[in-house]
Amino acid sequence: MKNTWGRVKQGLLDDIGQSNYANWIEPLDLTKIENGVAVFAVPTNFMANWVSRNFADKILAHLKASNAQTSRVEFQVVAAQADPVARPAPKEAQQPVTSAHSELPGAPLDARFTFDNFVVGKPNELAHAAARRVAEGGPVTFNPLFLYGGVGLGKTHLMHAIAHEIKIRDPELRVLYLSAEQFMYRFVQALRDKQMIDFKQLFRSVDVLMVDDVQFIAGKESTQEEFFHTFNALVDQNKQIIISADRAPGEIKDLEDRIKSRLQCGLVVDLHPTDYELRLGVLQTKAENYRLQYPDLVFNNGVLEFLAHRITTNVRVLEGALMRLFAFASLVGREITLEMTQECLADILKASERKVTVEEIQRRVSEHYSIRLSDMIGPKRVRAIARPRQVAMYLSKQMTSRSLPEIGRRFGGRDHTTVMHGVRRIEELKSSDSQIADDLELLSRLLEA
Repeated sequence: MKNTWGRVKQGLLDDIGQSNYANWIEPLDLTKIENGVAVFAVPTNFMANWVSRNFADKILAHLKASNAQTSRVEFQVVAAQADPVARPAPKEAQQPVTSAHSELPGAPLDARFTFDNFVVGKPNELAHAAARRVAEGGPVTFNPLFLYGGVGLGKTHLMHAIAHEIKIRDPELRVLYLSAEQFMYRFVQALRDKQMIDFKQLFRSVDVLMVDDVQFIAGKESTQEEFFHTFNALVDQNKQIIISADRAPGEIKDLEDRIKSRLQCGLVVDLHPTDYELRLGVLQTKAENYRLQYPDLVFNNGVLEFLAHRITTNVRVLEGALMRLFAFASLVGREITLEMTQECLADILKASERKVTVEEIQRRVSEHYSIRLSDMIGPKRVRAIARPRQVAMYLSKQMTSRSLPEIGRRFGGRDHTTVMHGVRRIEELKSSDSQIADDLELLSRLLEA
């Protein structure tokens, strides 16, 4: 039996790698094989549950390959001093420490998303600097780091870059990156399998916790409760937390106030929509890489500038357009000209025509009148906030295709009659109040630029 287990362990070492083997397989002891059941002694209940969920199938497969008459495996927690069969567990096995290279229940990191590949411009320079500071390690200066912004502005890229940099600087740190949806799934699974103690122990034992798209737990009361306690436990241990979302903490609807407060106690950084210079920088960086892949392609001047000007939605669309352009040119054997670009990317260029959103109007108006965005969509009715709110409602009606009820929902769930009143009031004022008229003209130009 010992010889069989020795062969199986060697096979597992080759299969799952040195790090996973050292943490999860080496501490196991095969005590008996009886009635088709292979029984293993393990030092802790946490290890028994983890190995059962993650490696039981592999162990069983290797046992069968070694001609062991087994149909299933079991793991029993056995104290070394109480069972002479079980060998003394090493000290580190009592609390298995997963290195940065072993498998934590998170999302895989994208090797492309590093700081070296992140193009820095004015809209994202603060977020980049904050991410760099966190990745450098050392004393935790702000906790959590909260990154927010629209789709394709670089939140996920920065989070992956932080994780990569931390692992390079200190490979032994336990870095867990996952989406809020994955956190919720793991929580529900632990509830279903009655393994909440293991869930809590796992998430509270990491050194750096990174949760992407935290807005997805809004409205999920039990998940928010567990997230709140996990957050507090890690902060109390002075562990770093990094969170991302598509909007600021105070603007996430159905998120508990205590969680909003916790998320706002660190550094909250906005990744602004890309400007022309940043988009051009991204295109130039990507184009250099594609030129290495397609060295024979002729690339005319002015194409990148044209794309940076026309495609303003987000960086992902921009990168996808450039990839399509190079692929098309290489397949048909044509040089990349402005005419060919318009022909190849006709659908993207049409979809990327300037479309103003209600959220963009709200941000512009808030900046113009120097009020907080949260106040604009909040309940306050003082004149200094109510008038800018009405201006934003008026511009939303004039510059978007949204209906009055839809606009009302984006202004804190207000009734469509409130929006109608605001629109009518601004229409009346713009003919009698020159300041309002000037504000509307300036804001309209800025939004259409």
